[in-house]
Amino acid sequence: MAVIVIVEDNAQSGRLAAKLLSRSGHRVVLTETGEDGLTTIFETAPDLVLIDLGLPDIDGQTVIALLRQQPALAKTRLIAFTAWPEATAHSMAKAYGCHGVILKPIDTRRFVAQVEAFLAPPEPIAQPSAQHAATGSPHDDSADRAAAE
Repeated sequence: MAVIVIVEDNAQSGRLAAKLLSRSGHRVVLTETGEDGLTTIFETAPDLVLIDLGLPDIDGQTVIALLRQQPALAKTRLIAFTAWPEATAHSMAKAYGCHGVILKPIDTRRFVAQVEAFLAPPEPIAQPSAQHAATGSPHDDSADRAAAE
């Protein structure tokens, strides 16, 4: 399964999240400060990071900005993990460059599915056929070709 780093200064919240994800087969590393989180993330290159935006030493925005500068972490999903009001959380997460938000307190029945949804690869974008790409035509022109013959 996935490697997930949780950067969460509330020990109870962090342990609960880690326990739920570990039980689902994920390898989870829990850190409680931004500095420890950065070190762990750089060492493990996880698939996903759950990051509290209100850390005591380095704020979440700074941690996320530092992570975004690392090409080796380009595919790492960064998820804001916060108790901020929902509208504020979504606005800040978008501004910070997060892939999404999971609000605390977590719903233990839905939490693993919420995290795993961020791990799923995005749906592929349909590529136009060579004929349509060459002509710019969105319709099937096989009938036109048959009539011309």
